[in-house]
Amino acid sequence: MAPIPVHIKHAGKLSDIQLDPDLPPSAFKDAVYQITGVPVDRMKVMVKGGVLKDDSSWKKIGPKPGQTFMVIGAAGELPKPPENPVVFLEDLDDAELAEALAKPVGLKNLGNTCYMNATVQALRAVPELQSALTAPALQSATPLPGALRDLYANMGKTMDSVTPMSFLSVLRQVNPQFGEMDRRETRGMMLDAEECLSFIVQTLRNVPGLTNEGTSLATSAQADIGSKKFVEQYLMGEMRRELTCDEAPEEPASVSTEQVLKIECNINITTNYMVPGILNSLDQKLEKNSPSLGREAVYSQKSRLTRLPTYLIVHMVRFAWRADTGKKAKIMRKVKFPTELDAVDFATEELQAKILPASRKLKEVEKERFERRKIRKRTKNVTTSKAATSSTVEATTTAPGPDGDVAMGDAGPSSAEQDKGKATVEGELEDESVYRGREEKELAELADPDLKKDIGASQTGLYDLVAIVTHKGAAADAGHYIAFVKKSVFHPVKGMASSSDAATAAAAAVGMDDDDDDWYKFDDDKVSVFPAEKLATLDGGGEDSSAYVLLYRSKPLA
Repeated sequence: MAPIPVHIKHAGKLSDIQLDPDLPPSAFKDAVYQITGVPVDRMKVMVKGGVLKDDSSWKKIGPKPGQTFMVIGAAGELPKPPENPVVFLEDLDDAELAEALAKPVGLKNLGNTCYMNATVQALRAVPELQSALTAPALQSATPLPGALRDLYANMGKTMDSVTPMSFLSVLRQVNPQFGEMDRRETRGMMLDAEECLSFIVQTLRNVPGLTNEGTSLATSAQADIGSKKFVEQYLMGEMRRELTCDEAPEEPASVSTEQVLKIECNINITTNYMVPGILNSLDQKLEKNSPSLGREAVYSQKSRLTRLPTYLIVHMVRFAWRADTGKKAKIMRKVKFPTELDAVDFATEELQAKILPASRKLKEVEKERFERRKIRKRTKNVTTSKAATSSTVEATTTAPGPDGDVAMGDAGPSSAEQDKGKATVEGELEDESVYRGREEKELAELADPDLKKDIGASQTGLYDLVAIVTHKGAAADAGHYIAFVKKSVFHPVKGMASSSDAATAAAAAVGMDDDDDDWYKFDDDKVSVFPAEKLATLDGGGEDSSAYVLLYRSKPLA
């Protein structure tokens, strides 16, 4: 019989093939293999009535010209079974659990909720908050603190992304603004991460504070009616504002104080760096009625912090109202932000006098720690090199030559080189804990007594950047929010504050050490490592991610 032109369908593609009824189905399968790459032993060819078998009869099947045969099977090798059996979290010991949970988890986007996800991830950079939320006597006028506590607890128990539906429901319940998502979405609008952060922190105002030991005041004998709450301790600064009349210098200055959650960085056509932008927002000109002149006059307002909290929030004012268009617009200008911040210029002269002694000493200590790390690495390299050289010398000086004599061609390093290496190794530093203990004592002596008593206050005015919330896009009412959190927040290593055996195990699991400055990027449920050298890409200047809210943590004296 003459060959019959038919089609085969595999992986959504149709291919032409000639079917020879005089040959067995096995020959047809061989021809199909040449086209699809699916091995015959893993191939299934579907025909009317079932699967084509090697002993099937073409007469019974009755293939017709143009008929399509469905081919099922994968080309290439089959997936291999996992090398190790599946192990559940409850079956792991502490060290294994630390390794498994080393990488933090993301949050699923529930529809225009990136603003909330980024805010929640950024607040994870405040470990004291989680301690305060887990207090047995946690009480609040709203259910949001408990919902945040439960969300963080769930995020710490799994390796998969978490669906924050319960927290979102409570957030919308306690603030109708966040419940208007659907209506705002239809208008092309978007909720704001900075607004969400401010609201969440405000709802935490009744969360009990902590003692110096990190335990909750709600269950402590130190608790009393006048005790500060957690937000007042760790997140709130105190601002002193002095208002003087430029046109009437003799007019008495007006002085006021207030609690502030954040400081703002105003961005104009001359702003290139964050610190000048902050000072620009602290020193402003405004017009108001002058009682001495009896008319509107120009005033100078100078604002300075009388208290610096452990966590300092900086708001990059990237969204501004445009009178000409009647809309809110995004300021795209590139503004560089520091990873280490000296906030002394933001403080009053009285506060500067309190923090400068410890601040200056801490800067010296950090330089010395950096030098010690370099020496330890150099010493380690020399020791490794000497061991390798010694092994080589022993092999070359003791191996018998062709005539039975000992070969002396490589006598190893010269005596001068050996003495230099010996001096380097013998001159090894003391254990780091010895230095740290001595430094801690010196710094404690320089710390101001009033600041020591003020739990949650910064004693140095020096800060490390630990979290960033960015906005991606050119429009103010659209785009996408992403959070970036420093890896050391989740994996403190030895020599760092708040380290523990479990944390050290987790740090080792992800390759953390004292010099690791990399970050985690939280793009909703996608979590990835973000290299420290790429932080400059978040300065802004385009439609890509621009730093919008920055969270700085005060450097500890220990």
